[in-house]
Amino acid sequence: MARRKISGKADLVRGTLDMLILKTLSLEPLHGLGVSKRIDQISGGVFTVKPGSLFPALHRLEQEGWVRGTWGESENKRRAKFYELTPDGRRRLGEERASWGQAVRAITKVLEAT
Repeated sequence: MARRKISGKADLVRGTLDMLILKTLSLEPLHGLGVSKRIDQISGGVFTVKPGSLFPALHRLEQEGWVRGTWGESENKRRAKFYELTPDGRRRLGEERASWGQAVRAITKVLEAT
């Protein structure tokens, strides 16, 4: 499968980046670049989220109350903001997963129609 660089929301189905970030943070709190690296790792390199897309999304998710950011020190001893999923974020992730599943099933039906 070809690698697909994700440079902006236009490259993803609307809201997909938010869902990927929420899912990633449901596994463990991470700093921003850690979120990007984890998405790249889990997707097998298919999704590479660039900082220009990632940080506005993290800010938006924090404004919505779905993630909480706290300042700390990264593994390379630099100041970094670490993000964790809030209870509201966990609920939102559940809603997004259900919606995504419904969309995938509908798209599959259309693509398999004869």
